[in-house]
Amino acid sequence: MTPEQLEHFRKLLESQQQELLASKDAAKDSTKPVTLDQASVGRLSRMDAMQGQAMAIEAQRRREIQLQRIHAALGRIKSDDYGLCTACEEEIAIRRLETDSAATLRIACASRQEKR
Repeated sequence: MTPEQLEHFRKLLESQQQELLASKDAAKDSTKPVTLDQASVGRLSRMDAMQGQAMAIEAQRRREIQLQRIHAALGRIKSDDYGLCTACEEEIAIRRLETDSAATLRIACASRQEKR
């Protein structure tokens, strides 16, 4: 991979990281506990709020996983391992990295792992 391509992916990963951190901050209130006071909130409204809270918690969990993947990819850029498949050590296709810049496996290796 050329230095220009590495720089492109570094910027892309950092941009994705900033977006995820911003959405994480914006979503803090939606994961707060739901009040159980039936006098102020009806049963169905409370159930809707609890469902919304569960969805927000799951979205937060997924954001954290993606942030970890991005952090690892940025580390691979620094160690000159970025773009290499962790299973076979061959280069990952640029098109795959454009789609998922934190990818660690070539398509063929990922397919083999799914079949196991």
